[in-house]
Amino acid sequence: MKPPLLDIRGLALSLPPGADRDYAVHALDLQVREGEIVCLVGESGSGKSMVAHSIMGLLPAAIRATGGSIMLDGEDLLAASEARLRELRCARMAMIFQEPLSALNPVLTCGEQVDEVLREHTSQPTRIRRERILACFAAVGLTEPGRMLTSYPHQLSGGQQQRVMIAMALVLEPRLLIADEPTTALDVTTQAQILGLIRGLQRARGLGVLFITHDFGVVTDIADRVAVLRRGVCVEAGPAMQVLEHPSDDYTRMLIGSVPGLLPRDRPTARPTARSTARSTALPSSQSAPAIRAEALSKTYRRKGWLRGHAPVPAVREVSLTVARGETLGVVGESASGKSTVARCIARLIEPTSGRIVLDGSDIAFMGADALRPLRRKVQIIFQDPYRSLNPRRDIAAAIIEGPMNYGLPRGEALRRARDLLQWVGLEAQALTRYPHQFSGGQRQRICIARALAMEPELLIADEAVSALDVSVQAQVLALLDDIKTRLGLAMLFITHDLRVAAQVCDRIAVMRAGEIVETGAVGDIFARPAHPYTQALFAAAPARGWTFTPDGARRVSA
Repeated sequence: MKPPLLDIRGLALSLPPGADRDYAVHALDLQVREGEIVCLVGESGSGKSMVAHSIMGLLPAAIRATGGSIMLDGEDLLAASEARLRELRCARMAMIFQEPLSALNPVLTCGEQVDEVLREHTSQPTRIRRERILACFAAVGLTEPGRMLTSYPHQLSGGQQQRVMIAMALVLEPRLLIADEPTTALDVTTQAQILGLIRGLQRARGLGVLFITHDFGVVTDIADRVAVLRRGVCVEAGPAMQVLEHPSDDYTRMLIGSVPGLLPRDRPTARPTARSTARSTALPSSQSAPAIRAEALSKTYRRKGWLRGHAPVPAVREVSLTVARGETLGVVGESASGKSTVARCIARLIEPTSGRIVLDGSDIAFMGADALRPLRRKVQIIFQDPYRSLNPRRDIAAAIIEGPMNYGLPRGEALRRARDLLQWVGLEAQALTRYPHQFSGGQRQRICIARALAMEPELLIADEAVSALDVSVQAQVLALLDDIKTRLGLAMLFITHDLRVAAQVCDRIAVMRAGEIVETGAVGDIFARPAHPYTQALFAAAPARGWTFTPDGARRVSA
């Protein structure tokens, strides 16, 4: 057998004084062979990305490699100079980052950014470089490569941006590809396309791929071998099927058991619902007093074009839905399907173009600010990114009590309510005096939930509220949201692109495509018999379909 393409032995990466542990990574052994995909799995903070950055020579200044070796084709990367590392990057090893908009330069066209790699590493003339970029764009599945060449990153979809990143990584045909959570923020169809693209390129070119993820659902689709990292230590490694079906470490079992399945969990059946595949059909409920009702809701943006004047961009078209008290309505669909626009219209963060939004018998769709103010507290929203949702300069107490105090609650009573809510969402009351950066992502999301509940709302909107979280933290937050809805009798509008999450938390589902609702119904009916071709395509693209996950291991089931 050939020696490994990448051979990491005894790697130790030390953290600065005052960190929560001495090492980001400790005594790590990891190999990637030519023509295989190795998944490095673990929660946030486990050291996965530090391993990737140490291979590429991109470690932060405060973190140092204090032991071990990283061999690429027999060359020790830890002993290589910065000049040598620059020669190796893109030519022998390349990396795809998690967030393409953060990794791509916003003031350069996509073609210029890939051309920069070629200019740095080759002496080819402009014409040859351009032909090579166009061929690479086509190879990664970008339609209209010529247009992509002159487009800026913000003009592309998330999937297209990630394909540009992959093209940049592969244009010099490296032997090792490192993919650091490249599909976490993507919807299921785009995720399936990117995973299929990486697998196809790996097979066609014989690449060695180190694929970093926190999701064992993705592992089922792509991995040949798996290594599980916990707080910098590899607790389990082996062939993918062995680790998936027969995990030996408790931490691995916890991660596998946290993956939500595509089989909806048992839910109460006392609330019968009608089903429809017609466009913009209201969702009737047996409960007589819905918390919110949207009727023929539309939102059109008008974009200024330099030569075209105002070009209308319809984001939502004639959407009608009802959310009853005590139920969760899931709105699912790809990115840009209009899900978040519907949520923001209902919360009146933006004003719809037409339609009605009925809350407590009042149409709030075009209500003025003064008339709307007493009703705002009844609709609260939890956003996707909990860090950007909280003011980094204000402590947690200020974040939670601000809303109630604005509506007349005395400060002492607001603080008492804040302490009770923090304990209810699983945090200590002492957290009130701390700041957002002192909490993990899951803890910050719990704080955002407590802040929303402090207003005693009737409708809680969760807009991709768990998509950025590890699967274990995601499972905890989903259980918390379900418990809150049950105990308080809240209505919940749950926006997500993840069908596995929707299966576990929703009572009913509305499927959106291109600004329209194409199918609605009870979650069990939709998951058992999706009627619309678009819904069927979403299920076909879902990762880990045909698998069920328990702490005893993953098992294949009929798809």
